[in-house]
Amino acid sequence: MSEKCFYHKGIPFPTLGYSEEILNYVGNEFQMLDDDIINVTYPKSGTNWMAQILSLIQHSGDTTWVYSAPVWQRVPWIEGIGGMMSALRCPPPRLLTSHLPLQLFPKSFIHSKAKIIFTMRNPKDAMISFYHGSKLLKLYKDPETLQEFLEEFLRGNVHYGSWFDHVKGWMKLKGRDNFFLVTYEELQQDLRGCVEKICRFLGKELTSQQIDSVVENSSFQKMKDNKMCNFTLLPDTVMDHQKGPFLRKGICEDWKNHLTPKQEEYFDSVYWEKMQDMSVAFPWD
Repeated sequence: MSEKCFYHKGIPFPTLGYSEEILNYVGNEFQMLDDDIINVTYPKSGTNWMAQILSLIQHSGDTTWVYSAPVWQRVPWIEGIGGMMSALRCPPPRLLTSHLPLQLFPKSFIHSKAKIIFTMRNPKDAMISFYHGSKLLKLYKDPETLQEFLEEFLRGNVHYGSWFDHVKGWMKLKGRDNFFLVTYEELQQDLRGCVEKICRFLGKELTSQQIDSVVENSSFQKMKDNKMCNFTLLPDTVMDHQKGPFLRKGICEDWKNHLTPKQEEYFDSVYWEKMQDMSVAFPWD
């Protein structure tokens, strides 16, 4: 991981677009506002899907914004240099995004009424998507083989660190009034039902027709066809567009198309060892 990364408080981050200074600022000085809504995920766990859903909910299903502004401007990543600049310019109520583990998240959140929507995904699927994404995005090291990436992922030696530590950290907030938990799998199974629950959590009343618009325009195909969502606007210095689309499949259990039985067994053994102290049952367990 020495290539294309630096470590901040033990967590690897990309050198492109990130810095020690901005991460210290985010953790210690960035002020959360009471009406902020933060889209929190581990990488490749439904980040842009939730960003699209929240963008549409905030505008009551009106599609103008999601077809006129890139997702990274609508719901900027607060830990990136460019994202933080966008976040500071956003008029309230702000929609923000973060992959940060809880211990690096803005300290100001604890005493605010800001709301967090935390989306989790089957770690096998997150790992496979992260592997493919690392081949496209130039801020990540291009993994030579899936086996190499699997081992690095399970050790937490990938950008943003361990999936296990990330999930276990954020799950400590479960039960708080301003913390909403959803999984990628639940979004796949019942998107409309999840949208309705998110609206209630946010105190946003939408009509049935407005919810229809949220659901329709946050479908995988709509997002794949929308240049404001599909990352085709990213410059070649950031993403190698010749290697494939950023929005690849948008499905559950794609890991079954990639992992050998031996790799699956190894992954499961590490998973159960790391998660044995969790009392929560996840859809993929």
